[in-house]
Order: sequence, then structure tokens, then C-alpha cells
Amino acid sequence: MSSILLRTESASSSQIEDLTVGPRQLALAEIEQSTSANARTVVANVRAMEAALALADRLDTDAILEMDRALLSGQRGWEDHAGRWRDQLVWIGTSAISPRGASHVAPQAPLVPDAMEDLVAFLRRDDLPVLFQAAVAHAHFETVHPFVDGSGRTGRAMVHSVLRAKGILTATTAPVSAGLLTQIEQYFAALTAYRDGDARPIVERFADAARFAASSGSRLVDDLAAQVDVAREHLRGLRRQAVAWRVVPHLVSHPVVNARFLSDHLGMKGQTAQNALAQLADAGVLVERTGLRRNRVWEHPGVLTVLDQYAQSLLRR
Repeated sequence: MSSILLRTESASSSQIEDLTVGPRQLALAEIEQSTSANARTVVANVRAMEAALALADRLDTDAILEMDRALLSGQRGWEDHAGRWRDQLVWIGTSAISPRGASHVAPQAPLVPDAMEDLVAFLRRDDLPVLFQAAVAHAHFETVHPFVDGSGRTGRAMVHSVLRAKGILTATTAPVSAGLLTQIEQYFAALTAYRDGDARPIVERFADAARFAASSGSRLVDDLAAQVDVAREHLRGLRRQAVAWRVVPHLVSHPVVNARFLSDHLGMKGQTAQNALAQLADAGVLVERTGLRRNRVWEHPGVLTVLDQYAQSLLRR
């Protein structure tokens, strides 16, 4: 459940940047079977989120650089900028060649290192409500815009580093970016307000997003748990020692699998992995979609449907 919530958060954060990918393509990209460039980019965002959580006990500039390195190293064409403060002017606007008319022009590049050290000093404070601190830190991060690309996604990953470091979340990820995505125009307006000196709107938006993350995340977990129960019901006639039982819990975080995945993640040998996939397919838990003899891929339609419905609900809101 923690893994799929992390992926859901990464997908929502990427969608804020107009990088949209469905749950099936994201799952295919995780097993290196997707041809979608967006899916590979979102997988890189997953890696940045993982780095943010792993480095939560540090909350220093090196940790932030590592988050960006994890993000841009998986984004084709941006590898040379990965894990480095920007060395050029950046802005938020419609023109790629001039800041004229931009809604925000970030500070000059030589100012970035000191600005980030100042932000890290703010993150080290322990006399502030955590959600307030995370919201203000995120808005300030986006104001500095320290990277040539990926500042938005890295800045939202950093929020989870703060929530983990301060003990608000200890064992899972809350889909805060999903909450921001439901009112995306208000989120952008709140960032603008912060740059004009008013922090209240971004704090309010994060409060709303946190409430949404808690309620919708709980429902998503319940819906996914129900799919696990259905899968186990389908396997009732199978002997308890059958290898298929070992695979079922992993289908929540990896609803698209192949034999290599089972070998790499569950330590199954080739024939054992094939047996598990055959048992799950025979029981109606998995469906093989490729129709190929080799490089076959199986998916869990129920889990993918739940994830699709969750993603669609964000857009409807």
C-alpha cells in the first residue's frame, strides 16, 4: 500500500506539470515495458520521491540535490543538469526564449546556493506547526526555483521529506499533490501570493490538500485491499503451498507484472515464476494482454480500474 500511494503521489505531482500518464503505462514503465516517454519521466519522479523519504533524516542541501539527481537522471536530455544548482536564469511564463511577460522570474543563478542554505536553516526549526512549515518551505523553494528543470516536482517531493523528518508520516506516503491537483489554479495563485508577500493562501491550500490526502488516501487503500480480498477468493481452490499466493499482495503496488519481475522481486526461479503467473491467470486474477509467446505481460484489471477511477476523480474535482 505504501508503494502504490507513493506512485500515486508521484503521478499527481507530475500531472501538475502537465505530465500525464495512466496507471497501466506507469506500471509497464516500472518493469521497463512501456514506450511512453511520459511514463518513464513519472518513474523518475517516483525515484525522486524515494530519495526524499530516504534522506528525510538529513534535510540539507545535499539531500535536495540528490532528489533532483534522482529525478533528472531518468529524464532524457536533462542528465547533465541532474543534481546541480542552475547556472542560468529561469522564469515561469509562456515564452521559452525570453522572461518578458513571465509570471515569475526567479533570482539570478549566483544567488541560489545561499538562498537554499537559508531555506534549509528554516527547515531545521522545530518551533513551527509542521504543515505550515512544509507549505512555506515549498512556496519559498518554488520562488527560488533552484534547478533548470524539475523544481516543481522536487519541491513537492521535499514536502514529504519534511513530513517524514518531523514525524507526521512515518510508514506511508499521503497523496498531498493529488489534493493540490484538485484545485490547481488556486495552488498556482497561492504561490503567486506568496511571492507578493502573503503566505496565508499557500498554507490554506496545503491544509485543504492534507485533508483530501487523508480522506481520499484512506478510501484508495480500502478499495485496493478489497481487490486483494477478491483475488484471494478466486484462489480458494488452490492449495495453500501454491506460489500464486505469494504474488497476490504485490499486485497492489505492481498491477502489471512479468516473469522477470517475479524473479527479481520475489526470488522465484524461471519455471516457478511461470507457474505462479499461470495459476493466477487460470484463477481469473491476472489477464495476459500481449498475446505473445515471449516477453509476455500480465495485469490485474481490478487494481488498475481502482487506480484509474482515483485518477479520474481528481480531474472531475
